Amino acid sequence: MRDALEVGYRLIDTAQAYGNEAGVGKAIRESGLDRGDMFVTSKVWVSNMNYERAKASIDASLDAMGLDHIDLMLLHQAYGDYHGAWRALEEAYRDGKLRAIGVSNFYPVRLMDMCAFAEIPPMVNQVETHVFCQQIEAHENMNRLGVVHEAWGPFAEGRNNVFANPVLEEIGRKYGKSTAQVMLRWLIDRGVVPLPKSTHRERMAENLDVFDFTLDDADRSAIAAMDGGHPIIWDHGSVKVGMGLFDLIANVQLQGSKLY
Repeated sequence: MRDALEVGYRLIDTAQAYGNEAGVGKAIRESGLDRGDMFVTSKVWVSNMNYERAKASIDASLDAMGLDHIDLMLLHQAYGDYHGAWRALEEAYRDGKLRAIGVSNFYPVRLMDMCAFAEIPPMVNQVETHVFCQQIEAHENMNRLGVVHEAWGPFAEGRNNVFANPVLEEIGRKYGKSTAQVMLRWLIDRGVVPLPKSTHRERMAENLDVFDFTLDDADRSAIAAMDGGHPIIWDHGSVKVGMGLFDLIANVQLQGSKLY
């Protein structure tokens, strides 16, 4: 993370489930950067998905990072009593503990549900979005609801040999850019906020160098043809994935207790 801050990154995306909130806070303090120049996102995990647990969870995240506010707090997934957890986020937002609130991995109907009944609708929805899962319908729904679309996994986590994809390589050659830069520019051109991840300093710098070109209609059409129409990293609509997640939460994290 020190490399990322030195290169110029100012948005940091973490979560309780990642187990690195304390390290994020330490890196921010040691960076010498003005806290006002940083944008820190964290997430409430599913095992804390009710009002009381989410309320305590927000304070635990603040304590872990040593911060007096978090710029954006998300509900990590649409499981459990997420309406109750949302009330805790609304309260923390009103109290100034959170500067913005949103959700993650909420598919269109779940996002519509939240926007319809919440006093403060979600400001952000962070979902798997990349060239193989372009989230066309979800993006249109977010635009209609006034919700910012953030993309996790913008490089498809390297699946389908994406960094050597001939379509992306050809577009990259046209602009003197890498396939990663093409993917990021494509998202930015769509109005999507990409969250690139890398452990290599040179790649971090490369990922920031995407503001001196834009894609044309032919490029966008070629990339549109790559869409598979469904997630390839984590499919929240999959029964198998859901069963595995529920087993982890119920038997390991909650140890048989109930959320409500």
